[in-house]
Amino acid sequence: MLQLKSKNEIKKMQEAGELLARCHSEIKKRIKPGMTTDEIEAFVDAFLAEHGATAEQKGYQGYKYATCASINDEICHGFPRKTPLKSGDIVTIDMVVNLNGWLADSAWSYPVGEISKEAQHLLEVTEEALYRGIKEAQIGKRIGDIGHAIQTYAEGEGLSVVRDFVGHGIGPTIHEEPQVPHYGVPGKGLRLKEGMVLTIEPMLNIGDWRSKLDDNGWTARTADGSLSAQYEHTIAITKDGPVILTTLEKQPL
Repeated sequence: MLQLKSKNEIKKMQEAGELLARCHSEIKKRIKPGMTTDEIEAFVDAFLAEHGATAEQKGYQGYKYATCASINDEICHGFPRKTPLKSGDIVTIDMVVNLNGWLADSAWSYPVGEISKEAQHLLEVTEEALYRGIKEAQIGKRIGDIGHAIQTYAEGEGLSVVRDFVGHGIGPTIHEEPQVPHYGVPGKGLRLKEGMVLTIEPMLNIGDWRSKLDDNGWTARTADGSLSAQYEHTIAITKDGPVILTTLEKQPL
């Protein structure tokens, strides 16, 4: 069921989002060749505890970790591990923060050391695709407008859009209605309303869009072994346009 949020509820989610953004900012300072995603996991756990928050996905449907840490051809839901990161890797860190019962969700892809021009192009286009999708999140527009903006830009840059994983509504629970595909037809799908809070989280691949699932039942990777990246924000739809909740550049509601 679609749950519209009050201004006060959105402010609480913005507080969770600002904390999440601070955590990502700290991760960005730390990522370097030789460190492990297990170390990032430990940092996130400690950071959130220090600030009175918890990692909502830990324990969600049996998931064991505070973060998803997806490296190179892993699209999403990669497990933190003790394998050192190498120069040239790209790693996506995704997390959901619970602060006083309200959630925020954000993922960012990070370069490790010096990366290839192809990998840099992937990161830049994926991030830009996110903001092009957010721009379409206006009252009266439709879900398909978001996906179409992302898809046309990404494919115009020679990249593919993952179909198997989508954005979603969020609030006091991780996954709420509606689903938000990152591909679509303009003017189609659910009409956007004031008070909706969504994640927009395009996952783009250098090669084919198709994915396959690892034996752990969680980690999805590109079927052809190509690199994948993801950028994600939690946004609120307001009468003044979309407001990004997971940013340090706090926006008025």
